Amino acid sequence: MSRPIRCRRIERLPVFRSFSPDDAEASESVRMTVDEFEALRLLDGEGLTQETCASRMNIARTTVTAIYDSARRKVADALVHGKRLLITGGRCEFKPVELQQEIMEKGSIAMRIAATYENGEIFQHFGHSEQFKLYDVEEGRIVNEQIVSTNGSGHGALAGFLQAARVDALICGGIGMGAQMALAEAGIRLYAGVQGSADAAAKALAEGTLAYDPTARCDHHEHHGGDCGHEHCAEHHCPGN
Repeated sequence: MSRPIRCRRIERLPVFRSFSPDDAEASESVRMTVDEFEALRLLDGEGLTQETCASRMNIARTTVTAIYDSARRKVADALVHGKRLLITGGRCEFKPVELQQEIMEKGSIAMRIAATYENGEIFQHFGHSEQFKLYDVEEGRIVNEQIVSTNGSGHGALAGFLQAARVDALICGGIGMGAQMALAEAGIRLYAGVQGSADAAAKALAEGTLAYDPTARCDHHEHHGGDCGHEHCAEHHCPGN
């Protein structure tokens, strides 16, 4: 039986997710994972040793060597052959977020839904969410509810906050592509483009009848200076949420 792959801890998500040559249209792409990017950032960007990098990413030094070598080969491939470099996916976990409040206990069979929350309604800008309402669902019905404060967490930390709160699914209004990727990397299913009562939306999701828009985007980026999550982190395969 093969040994399970350990998730790599990510302290800082990529601000920029794609790079292309200016003097030619790239016909091919190279895909770098977020954990490969993190190894590059720590080793080349911060100048850390592989031992320190391994400790920060919570993995073995030999694993750091392997993903770092893979990342450098991909950068070389993109630079030498004029390919587009994309940064997405990987077996990642967020740096733990310390919750400043007590979160209700989650049952072993419960699905935990979070909704961006303001005065009973779905708050429409994920990156500015000051509160979430949590709903635990068992056998198609809501069994527990709790309103929690994000404690000033910035948009880059909200996915980590939800992961620490053991959230399985998020209901929200507008959300930037970077934040969508961050949620996916945290293993949180997204139901965007929802408006109206948070309680009604959570009930509908529990019953499997929620209407949502998988293409919903936050269109206020230029007004918020990036706080809707456009700048910050798509697939996540680590158990434990």
